[in-house]
Amino acid sequence: MQRARDVLARTQEADGSWKGDYSGPLFLSPVYVAGLYVMGRAPDTRTREGLLAYLRHHQNADGGWGLDVESPSLVFTTVLNYVTLRLLGIDADDPGLLRARDWFLPRGGPLGSGSWGKFILALLGLYEYDGLAPTPPELWLLPRALPFHPSRLWCHCRMVYLPMGWLYGRRARATETPLLAALRRELYPLPYEDVDWKAARNRVAATDAYTPRSAWLRAVNRVLGIHERFHSRRLRARAMEESLELIRGEDEATHSICIGPINKVLNAVVWHIARPDGPEVRAHLEQLPDYLQRTTEGVTFNGYNSSQLWDTAFAVQALVASGDAQARDTLSRAARFLESEQVLEDSPRAARNYRHPSRGGWPFSTRAHGWPISDCTAEALKACLLLEPLGLNRVPRERLAQAVEFILSLQNRDGGWATYERMRGPRWLERLNPSDVFAGIMVDASYVECTSACVQALIAWRGAHPSAPVGRAITRGVDFLRRTQRPDGSWEGAWGVCFSYGTWFAVTGLVAGGVRAGDPALRRAVRFLEDHQREDGSWSETVQSCRERRWVDGPTGHAVTTSWALLSLMAAGEGESEATRRGVSWLRARQDGDGRWPPEPRAGVFNRTCAIHYDAYLRVFPLWALAVAGREEHRVLAPFQGAARLYPQTSSLTP
Repeated sequence: MQRARDVLARTQEADGSWKGDYSGPLFLSPVYVAGLYVMGRAPDTRTREGLLAYLRHHQNADGGWGLDVESPSLVFTTVLNYVTLRLLGIDADDPGLLRARDWFLPRGGPLGSGSWGKFILALLGLYEYDGLAPTPPELWLLPRALPFHPSRLWCHCRMVYLPMGWLYGRRARATETPLLAALRRELYPLPYEDVDWKAARNRVAATDAYTPRSAWLRAVNRVLGIHERFHSRRLRARAMEESLELIRGEDEATHSICIGPINKVLNAVVWHIARPDGPEVRAHLEQLPDYLQRTTEGVTFNGYNSSQLWDTAFAVQALVASGDAQARDTLSRAARFLESEQVLEDSPRAARNYRHPSRGGWPFSTRAHGWPISDCTAEALKACLLLEPLGLNRVPRERLAQAVEFILSLQNRDGGWATYERMRGPRWLERLNPSDVFAGIMVDASYVECTSACVQALIAWRGAHPSAPVGRAITRGVDFLRRTQRPDGSWEGAWGVCFSYGTWFAVTGLVAGGVRAGDPALRRAVRFLEDHQREDGSWSETVQSCRERRWVDGPTGHAVTTSWALLSLMAAGEGESEATRRGVSWLRARQDGDGRWPPEPRAGVFNRTCAIHYDAYLRVFPLWALAVAGREEHRVLAPFQGAARLYPQTSSLTP
């Protein structure tokens, strides 16, 4: 445990945070390179070489590229990465590119790609807009009361389709070059001029069809297609103006960082076309490097500008649980970071831009990002409350109360919590998911992880302030956790892999809410975890669990998965069980001499299909699990009053 603490302390940033690698998806770098190409720019030499190295390293044996670095090949990502290598100067007769063509041409090339790939290719002039499902900007002019108004979509979804709609309405297209002309000859199994683009709208290769296009979606696309043929120019102009104003609102609220990498690049392209060389373009170009991630394998594009706040809040909780006096300086620096990154005001013109109030929340990364999230706020609040009795918390009580109000404002009618906002649209909107390769992108529904984090934070707040009016919200949240348990005793996670992650959150949330160790829900969870423990004492779960929605074991044990399982068992009163002892023994034996745990598969996921890397998890969760395992107090985890009962401090940490 001491070696693990030392590693965590050594890897702390100067600002007090833990800023790690948040990469994994293989469609982000192509969007970045394509966006630069449309704007007449290219990565600098060092970045170019790093991008090439990373993409070559992660080309699959069959010649394709996956949705992420661990997934099987998709047409969507294979075609985009092929184009990326060509835009970065690799010749068409390169052996790696020849293998890629051999893989994607029999599958139709771009004609078999998922919809986002087709859109990026259309932006480059490598695919025709007639081959896209319509994305008219006029949707933003519909009455907001309609259940399918774009403002009712999950914020990540609507922020991607907002610039897509503007670019679609403009039929934006890169300036023609000899390279693009050559690519049109290379990408298709038939001459480009012979492609039936309207037929291509509904064509998707089997590799890319994770979410089948429903009859509802096909019907909506037919209606939008009719609109596209007959819309008025005046209405289109109004819609383009409205979309541009909303894009400006997103840029202002996020300091041109944007909610994520896709709309970041697309917003930059929009401004390049709308106001070439204007201040908006310069602001975007200044922030683009925030998404670049340099790794030992090369350079890639992160899935967010960072995961700093999220990782730091967990690191604080793990260090406090470890109870070591030497951690005070590390915790003090982390406390400064937590204080500096709380959002102190609502975003500009929040109602005009369909934004939920932001004041009091914490984001996933930094305050400048501008999009606070329910569970990030909850974990940060828990961390601050743990630091309070140590004399290290720097966030005033008034601002902590604002965080509580922010959390309460996000609770859904079903008692659970979603991510950035309350659930705005009906669940049937998921039937209109046009992405092909992702699931759960349309509606910001309640999640086990967000609900548990918020329940725990509210209970911690009530522990410090017994008169706080949070009891009803806690009860409804605990009821949601009970209702979402699967018959096998597990909970499905949405943002981590998968049942081990969801079960850890659910169990700790129920225990925080006063559920006793003998409760049937906890007994079923314990049996589920014991049933999936490996012979060597570890647990192992892969991202395929998320895709198939069933537990899929990996070939070896995983320290992060094992840590989540152990934290669940100990919270459920199984601290002295044989399963816990075997898991702890495996975790200790797995640690390297330098205090680290060996690299292992990605533990994060989004939208059920795409794995993503949380660099800090291997430094945080094994330490956390060992710290709780080493404490006699783990037997009193349930019930507890506030955060201090969950992670009791030792005298060595007490000021």
